[in-house]
Amino acid sequence: MFFALTDDQREFDAAVRGYLAERFDLEAVRGVVEDPAGDGNPASLWTAAAEQGWLAVLVPEEHDGLGLGMVEAQVIARALGAGVAPGPWRGTVLAAEAIRRAGSDEQKAQWLPRLAAGEAVGALTLRGTAPGTLPTVEYGGIADVVVARSADGLALVTGADATAQGSYDGTTRLAALDAGAGEALPGADASVVAELEARAAVLVAADLVGTAREALTRTVAYDREREQFGVPVGSFQAIKHALADLHVGVTMAEHAVLYAAHAVQTGLEGTALAVSVAKAKASDAAIEATAAMIQYHGGIGYTWEHEAHFFYKRAKRLAGQFGDADAHRARIAELTVSA
Repeated sequence: MFFALTDDQREFDAAVRGYLAERFDLEAVRGVVEDPAGDGNPASLWTAAAEQGWLAVLVPEEHDGLGLGMVEAQVIARALGAGVAPGPWRGTVLAAEAIRRAGSDEQKAQWLPRLAAGEAVGALTLRGTAPGTLPTVEYGGIADVVVARSADGLALVTGADATAQGSYDGTTRLAALDAGAGEALPGADASVVAELEARAAVLVAADLVGTAREALTRTVAYDREREQFGVPVGSFQAIKHALADLHVGVTMAEHAVLYAAHAVQTGLEGTALAVSVAKAKASDAAIEATAAMIQYHGGIGYTWEHEAHFFYKRAKRLAGQFGDADAHRARIAELTVSA
């Protein structure tokens, strides 16, 4: 079976990547990284995310969204990963998904149009419970609404006291939240929470494969030009074979993520397995490709002035989110060998 993006989805991908290349390139990313006191959410990028529908991708049309699916959402996530772009896109989209799936009519009417339009920032955390401390919430310090675990399922938390936390990855901002009980999402049973975790894992995996592919592409381009002993470094057999192996690994991860997004979107049998395969492969591929980016750029790859550390730090941070590779391989074993 041939499985690939449609023409419309490819155009959507090109539009996101084109904006980032022209309007928010790596120099703009460096500006965020080198301003740790900032909120990490550049106004120009956030405005573009709202105006171009990136935030509205999964919000139903009746709530001013685009009403698209996970395949389109992973297209955006992959492009943002390739651009190592900062900002609370993923948290906002996932908060909206939780409200769409489990919120009351009043909660949907209150939050979904605002989240889709970029008028509110959302965040998601499944670590800790409300009431209580919610650790390392991405963009928790600027979030208008946070979806968090509660004793009964999920809750909407607003107005929580935030304490900024440091991160080695300057393309994000973290905060610990002192959360009250919040407002329960009435439809948040165990199956909804599991589905939300799956969607979060797929979007993180898509970001990782975007980061991995861009890191590999930049490395190959550099090693075609960099010379030692009068010939391009990329012509050396050891490097050539290593880069070829990385290409295979990244390509397999890309296809696994695309299929997992399709499985989640359509509710296919075996969705849980597809998600774990995708997240495990994406985590491994991103760490390997971004580490190779540093190594195969030679001495310059280790410097602050070069962008390689942006890619590696992002990959390192996201590789463990919503289950690292080992956790997902254990889950794959449970779903296959144990069964």
